[in-house]
Amino acid sequence: MAGRRRKKMKLLAETLEDNKRVQRGQPDEQQIQSDLPTELLELILSQLTLRDNIRASAVCKRWLTIATSVRMANKPPWLMFFPKFGDLYEFYDPSQRKTYWLELPELNGSRICYAKEGWLLLYKPRTQLVFFFCPYTRESIDLPSLELTYQIVAFSAAPTSPSCILFTVKHVSPTVVAVSTCHPGATEWTTVNYQNRLPFVSSIWNKLVFCKGLFYCLSLTGWLGVYDPQKSTWAVHSVPPPKCPENFFVKNWWKGKFMAEHNGDIFVIYTCSAVNPVIYKLDQTNKVWVEMETLGGMTLFANFLSSHARTDLLGTMRNNVFFSKVRFYGKRCVSYSLDNGRYYPRKQCYDWGEQDPFESIWIEPPEDLSAFL
Repeated sequence: MAGRRRKKMKLLAETLEDNKRVQRGQPDEQQIQSDLPTELLELILSQLTLRDNIRASAVCKRWLTIATSVRMANKPPWLMFFPKFGDLYEFYDPSQRKTYWLELPELNGSRICYAKEGWLLLYKPRTQLVFFFCPYTRESIDLPSLELTYQIVAFSAAPTSPSCILFTVKHVSPTVVAVSTCHPGATEWTTVNYQNRLPFVSSIWNKLVFCKGLFYCLSLTGWLGVYDPQKSTWAVHSVPPPKCPENFFVKNWWKGKFMAEHNGDIFVIYTCSAVNPVIYKLDQTNKVWVEMETLGGMTLFANFLSSHARTDLLGTMRNNVFFSKVRFYGKRCVSYSLDNGRYYPRKQCYDWGEQDPFESIWIEPPEDLSAFL
C-alpha cells in the first residue's frame, strides 16, 4: 500500500513539474495580452466599431482603459429651426437635449431646401436666388438663379468639393419630366426633358437622396426615379411603391414620408397619425421594398427635406427614428423606438402631414460652440 502511495506522489510531482515547464516555455493568453505594447493596442482598438470596442473593453482592466480612451462615437445631427419672424435661429442637440441660438440676418427672406455636411441650401422666392450657407462659419456661395415652384432640390456633396452637383426634377406632363442640374461656379442651370415609361409627379412632398453616385427621387405616389449625373440619364424604376397598411390612406398620408440613405442602402419611413411608423429598405437586387423590424443599431433622423442616418451612437439613441419635432418646451425630441414599438414621449397624435415642411431641418453639429450666443 505504501508503495502505491509513493508511486502516485511521484507521478503527481512529475505532472506539476511538466506544467511549470510548459508555463515557462509558452506564456498564456493573459500574458500575451499584457505584453502588447500600449501604442499597438491603441492602434488596434481605435480601428474597431463602437460595438466591438465595448466588447474588447471587457477583456481586462488594461484593455478597458485603452478602449475607453480611443472610443469613437458618432455625433447625432442637430435640429435647426427657421423662425417665422426675426433673425434668431434655434439649434437643438438631441443627445444633450440642449438648445442654442444664432443670429443669422443673412438668411432673412430665405426658404430652406436641403442640408448636407454642415451646409444649407437656400432659396429666396422674391429674387429666385439659390445659395449655399454654412451657419457656423457664415460662409456663403451663390448659385445661378432658378425658379423653384413645387419641386425640391438636393446636392451630392459640400459645395467646397469638386464633386458637388445640384439636382431638381419637375414633371412637365405625367410622362415627361424636366431635370435641372448645376454645380458651384456655373453660370446657369442645365435643363433637359426626359420621357418616362411610368407616370411620375413632382411635388414638394417628394423625397431626394444621393447614394452611390445617383440621385434617387421618391414621388408623391411612391414611384422611384433615378438620375445618373455622370451619364445624364433619368429613369423611373419598375419598383412597386412601398406597401402601406389600409389605414394609412387618410388625410395627409402622402405627406408623412421620409427617405434616407446609409452605406449604399436606401430607407423609406411611412408615418400616419393612426398607427406606428413603417420602415422599408430597398432591395436593389430584387427591385422591391422590404419592411424592417429593426435598424440593427442604426438611427434615422427624419425630416421632410433631408433625412440622415447614423451608426455608432452612444446610449439609447440606437435603433430609433428621431423626428424633426421637439416637445415639452424643447426638452425632448419626438422619437420612435423599434425595440419598444412606441413613440417617446408617449404617442398622442403625431400627424406629420400637418407640419410645415420648411420650419426645420437636420444639420451636422458644429465642431465647437464658439459661434453660439
